[in-house]
Amino acid sequence: MAKFRTFEELEVWKSGMSSCEQVYALTENVPFTKDYNLKDQIRRSAISIPSNIAEGFERSTEKQFIYFLVIAKGSCGELRTQLNLANRLNYINTEFYNQLNNNCISISKQLSGFINYLKTKGK
Repeated sequence: MAKFRTFEELEVWKSGMSSCEQVYALTENVPFTKDYNLKDQIRRSAISIPSNIAEGFERSTEKQFIYFLVIAKGSCGELRTQLNLANRLNYINTEFYNQLNNNCISISKQLSGFINYLKTKGK
């Protein structure tokens, strides 16, 4: 595996940022503008994914990095739940929900693979 100098080089971080952009664009529209609590929570979940990847990367140990990758993975699950609720409330259509949900699943799988790689490379 290549040695990365910055977290911005990580594909999983880039994917997380793209997901954030989609969520921010989505939540600028009605009915999210009228449901501040869900709008705020869904945005915080989305930004938590790349933020935790970045924070973990900048920590001093691999163990800490793995910890923050696990937190980012948890944020993927949180975001998927909130997207599901938005779909059930008819805030987003099923096609867009499926696209965003699949992006979250992909990011979660990338994180799982990265975590497993980091855990086993030292053995």
